[in-house]
Amino acid sequence: MSEHFLLPLASLSFPNIDPVLVHIGPLAVHWYGIGYIIGILFAWWYARRLVTNPKLWPDGNLPMKPEDLDDFIVWAAAGVVLGGRIGYILFYDLPRYIAHPLDIFAVWQGGMSFHGGLLGVILGMTLFSLKRGIHTWTLFDVVAAGVPVGLGLVRVANFVNAELWGRPTDMPWGVVFCNDRIQQALGNCPAGMDPRHPSQLYEALLEGLVLFLVLRFLTHSRLKLKTPRFVGGAFICGYGLSRIFVEFFREPDHQLGYLFGGWLTMGMILSSPMVLAGIWAMATAKPVTQPQAA
Repeated sequence: MSEHFLLPLASLSFPNIDPVLVHIGPLAVHWYGIGYIIGILFAWWYARRLVTNPKLWPDGNLPMKPEDLDDFIVWAAAGVVLGGRIGYILFYDLPRYIAHPLDIFAVWQGGMSFHGGLLGVILGMTLFSLKRGIHTWTLFDVVAAGVPVGLGLVRVANFVNAELWGRPTDMPWGVVFCNDRIQQALGNCPAGMDPRHPSQLYEALLEGLVLFLVLRFLTHSRLKLKTPRFVGGAFICGYGLSRIFVEFFREPDHQLGYLFGGWLTMGMILSSPMVLAGIWAMATAKPVTQPQAA
């Protein structure tokens, strides 16, 4: 085999993991979808534990009933899926969908935006909390505390799918993103044959594990659920900072490229207001001593 087809020495071979977990008749169950499902279910389960622990709330007054969260999970799932899809269309690839509007419904081709999903969930939380007489920021705090787990799982699924790869690197942990051995042998991979940062795993670590542990510290050690808006603000700020940092290692979407100076990306632009909003939320949050639910 010629030198052209050999993997660079200072790199890791991409694990040959099938993006499809299992086929059930004509239905293909993808790791990506499993990540979303487990993430939503974990956030629901974790939120139920938070709202049934009197030690975490002012004067031991629980802010809502666990059954409220049972009902909200449908609103949350709708917000994530619809907001994520609409956000991707508007923020990342609008010309394509204007030219081919039927592609809007081709969700199996991928195309979800975290920022759009976040806006969709926030809208759902606002409407749901007003309907149930629940403090809106407290609902946001409770939901946000468990969301990082799902974010981490979805980023791992991005890695399995060999998508959203990083920029070329000469670091020893650089990965050649090619999940097809024939393509790899021919040197014909979408990401090329250069080792790249596994930026999906960077995001999984920061947005998933690290952010979850920070929020866990705030909820259980600092008892910040007694201060509405603080935990939610920490989540927004923490995600924004993590995303901006990883964007320096992540290859920008090919249809957008760099927006300025060979470094500015759409992810940075969308995440910067999150950092400011999170700082504002934490700085203006005040403890309460009265029950918050009707």
